[in-house]
Amino acid sequence: MEAVAGGHLPRAAAFINQIGSDMTDLLLEAVATAPKMLIADDDPAVVRILADQCTKIGFKVETVTNGMQALIKAHRSQPEILITDVNMPDVDGFSVGLRLLAPDRKALEVIVITGSKSQDTAARCDSVGAYFVRKGSNFWNDMYSVLAKLYPAFSERIKELEMQSSGGEVWARPRVLVVDDDPDIHTFLSSRLGKFGVDTLYAADSVQGFRLACKYQPSVILADYYIPNGDILYMLWRLRSTPLTENIPVFVMSGRKLDEPTQQVLRREVCGRPGVARIFQKSSDTDELFGALQRLCGFETKSGSLEMTTSIP
Repeated sequence: MEAVAGGHLPRAAAFINQIGSDMTDLLLEAVATAPKMLIADDDPAVVRILADQCTKIGFKVETVTNGMQALIKAHRSQPEILITDVNMPDVDGFSVGLRLLAPDRKALEVIVITGSKSQDTAARCDSVGAYFVRKGSNFWNDMYSVLAKLYPAFSERIKELEMQSSGGEVWARPRVLVVDDDPDIHTFLSSRLGKFGVDTLYAADSVQGFRLACKYQPSVILADYYIPNGDILYMLWRLRSTPLTENIPVFVMSGRKLDEPTQQVLRREVCGRPGVARIFQKSSDTDELFGALQRLCGFETKSGSLEMTTSIP
């Protein structure tokens, strides 16, 4: 036993340490050689889902939320592949793709994604050598097919993810989850947002709100300060302690003005994740609320104006 303790075990420990060191080197090398991908979309739900899946495939992913950021980030990091939405603030996705596909630029693969059903989009992509994937029920089948074609080395990993069917739905239209025990609030918001191509989901209490958030992963959650079956802080804790919902932006509405200490509590980080992003008073002008929703959902407005002056009931 002494011979084992004095001879074999130290050599075994050294061997294990060497294996650990070699594995670390391999992992670092894999990260360093992983293809760089830039994802540009003004819908945070789409960005989250795409970034998560493409990281699992093996890409080194960076994300931005508008066209100008995409151009700046692409210049700095020199990605090998760009996935870009068409309709984004500042600079649209087509303009970003065209600039980055210029002959004097580094070779780049571009995948354009959109919820639009227009055939012109696909034709424009073909004309500049970009790939086209439509958001909706068949999104991941089409996206995986393009990625496997561009990166055959990832084919097996992509097949594994296809079999798991865990990509998360990439909806054709952005979604806002309204959590309020007053159904008239949902009716009002649904009617207004629907005009701008935004779908709404409705929950009457915090428990149902959390369940719908997990199921649909909306672009943003708009919740009343006073909600049944647990207050807003309880729902926020549930959201931030769950990987599927930990980064979904949350807006809070209140029928009365909340004092500063209450607002500070709402904005405080929860489980290391962001607290409430914005706080609104229901009787205030809806332009501010819809302007904030527009920045997160990326919906289009008429002539750059929300044209909404009606107050929340």
